[in-house]
Amino acid sequence: MEYPKGKHAWTVKIGEKGQFVIPKEARDLFGIHPGDTIIVLADEEKGIAIPPKSTLEGLLGTIFGGEMPESGEE
Repeated sequence: MEYPKGKHAWTVKIGEKGQFVIPKEARDLFGIHPGDTIIVLADEEKGIAIPPKSTLEGLLGTIFGGEMPESGEE
């Protein structure tokens, strides 16, 4: 099946511990690397979303009213 430009879909299986692997193509596309922390958003009616890091940083900056510290800073 072909998707509109910029749209993607993958299927994954959930393991016994409730874990799944983000497909390599998706990790490459969104710059997800081993050791990265991601956020999982959930809406009981709409489902689960894993936003890209760039969106997360902007969202957190808006929520906390300022610049976010660089990775590794506290």
